[in-house]
Formats: sequence, structure tokens, C-alpha cells
Amino acid sequence: MQRLIYLLTLSTALLITACGDQQANGDKKRPKQAHLVETIDVSLETAGHRTTLTGTLQARRQVEIHNQEDGRIVELPFFEGDQISEGDRLVSMERDLLKAQLDKASATRRQAELDLKRIERLVKQKLAADDQLARTRTALDVARAEERVLETRLQYTLISAPFDGILSARLASPGDIAPRHTHLLTLIDPASLITRVAVSELMLPALQTGDTLDVRIDALGERTFPGTILRIHPTLDEQSRQGIIEVEIKPVPAGARAGQLCRITLSTNLAERLLLPATAIQSGRSGSFVYRVDGEGKARQVEVVTGIHLGNRIEILDGLGAGDQIITRGFLGLRPGKAVIEPGKSKPEKGKAAN
Repeated sequence: MQRLIYLLTLSTALLITACGDQQANGDKKRPKQAHLVETIDVSLETAGHRTTLTGTLQARRQVEIHNQEDGRIVELPFFEGDQISEGDRLVSMERDLLKAQLDKASATRRQAELDLKRIERLVKQKLAADDQLARTRTALDVARAEERVLETRLQYTLISAPFDGILSARLASPGDIAPRHTHLLTLIDPASLITRVAVSELMLPALQTGDTLDVRIDALGERTFPGTILRIHPTLDEQSRQGIIEVEIKPVPAGARAGQLCRITLSTNLAERLLLPATAIQSGRSGSFVYRVDGEGKARQVEVVTGIHLGNRIEILDGLGAGDQIITRGFLGLRPGKAVIEPGKSKPEKGKAAN
């Protein structure tokens, strides 16, 4: 009985030892599995950029009419949409009180002129002192200045159109008491329509004043109209990194009005660019980066400088060269230095230099 127990114990020990040796040999033979990815080879492509931006039509020449004298509005003959000619009387303010003050100032000035003539005769006859002559001359200067002030204020009660245009806003009516500097009317020149759009800093170097663009006004259908870059603003928005360009539409098409939605199409010249799918570009604390496959078949993190967007692809300005193999899919669990392989492609030979 004891011999049987001994044999069973010895057999079990030998079996366990054999299994352990097989598992160890299996672990030694099992290679580390490479990370499955999809890649693309970077190459130079000839491409241009075309984008459409939305804007709003605005009148380049627009003026808000404010009164420079307070008082009651006597005449306000025009309404919204009326055609205005340069010099037309737009506003008449009550002026009786100012006219009376001007008459008084004119009379004071005439009396000061007579006083000066009388004092000058007396001085010649040695009957008046020179300081009295100086005071009389000063009084005349003051009287003339007061008269000019009232003449100017009286002119402020009549407001005329500074240019040909259309009245776009009428904010008061005859009989209203308008404090000084009240906004009464708005006059626009419908023949000077522009739009302002924000453009990426990456496209601004390719644009110049005088460049022609296509403009489409939604309210006028699918037809496009010629536009010209009138002005490029010198500063950019610090948050969006965009600059403003002004596009003039000339001649103004029939039916176009300030406030309408328009679309500006911008195009850049064809040039050789390094382009990558947007999915290949990752973001980190230090900026944008990609995973490049080196000569040993391992993923290496490379920082890149991106440029303009061309559809679902992004231009690479710095960090890569033509021929680099870039990972486009399979980022889950991927880390720098990890061996990668693409299904259907053989593993690169060890030690082979990366392109």
C-alpha cells in the first residue's frame, strides 16, 4: 500500500514538472504582437485652396444725421426708401429764438463799429486815451465773434444731404422736441455696397487689394457677381487668428440691398503641398503631432506645423518630408516606441533607415 502511494506521488510530481517546462518553452517561443495600424506615405501634391465665406452686404457710404441744436423739429419731409439728392433739405429745426439772438448780436456789433469810429476821432483830437481805444476795439471783436457763433448755430437748424442716396431710417417726426445730438435719420449710398469677411491668417498672404472674387447673393439666386478686394485690415483677432477683408461689389446688381446675406469664394494659386488626412493629426499639450513609422517598424511621435485645410486633408508646413510613412488609423493603445504593422504589408527590415 505504501509502495502504491509512493508511485502515485512520484508520477504527479513528474507530470507537473513536465507541464511547467512546456509552458516556459511556449513563453520563450511566443513573439510580442505588433500593433495593427493603417498608414499612408506622404508625398508632394499640386493643389490649390478654395473656400466659401459668408458675409452681409453693407453700405460703404453711410451717415447718421444728428441735430447739433436742440429744439422742436419743424420739417422732416422724407421717409424710408426715398431717393435723396445731394443738398436736399432733410431737417428743419425751430429757429425763431436763435434768429432773434442773432439780430441782437448784429445790432451790438453795429453799435460797436460806431463806437470805434467815434473813439478813433477823439484819439486823433487828443480827447480820448489809447486804453479806451483798445477797449473799444476789443468790444467790437467780441461782438463780431458772438454774431458768427449765432450765425453758425442758426445754420445748424437746417440739415442738408451730404451726398446722393436713399433714406434708410427715420427716427423722428415733425413736432418732436429733439435734444442736441439726437439721431434723426440715416442716409446710405446704395451704389457703394461692400461686405466684410474674416479670413484665416494662412490665406491672407495669398490675397492682395485689387484681387477679383466671386460673390453670390442668396436673395438673387445662384448667379455670381464680380467683387474686388478693397481693403485688407492690418491686424488679426488674437483668439481666432483671422483678419478682415473688405470686398466691394461694383457695379451693384439690381435687387442687391444692404443687409442681404452673401457668399464670397476665395481661391489660392496651385502649389506643391504636403497633405495628410485630418484623422492622422493628433493634438497634445505642445501642439499638433503625428505618428511616423521608423525603419524598425516602430511608432515615433513627431511634432508638425499645420497649414490650410483642403477638404478632409490638412497641409503640413514643417516636421515631415516626402516619403515619410504616417499612421492614419489604429491610435487606441498606441504609444511612442511600440512596434506596429499594417495588415497586408511585411514588417520592415530591422535597421533600415526611415525615409
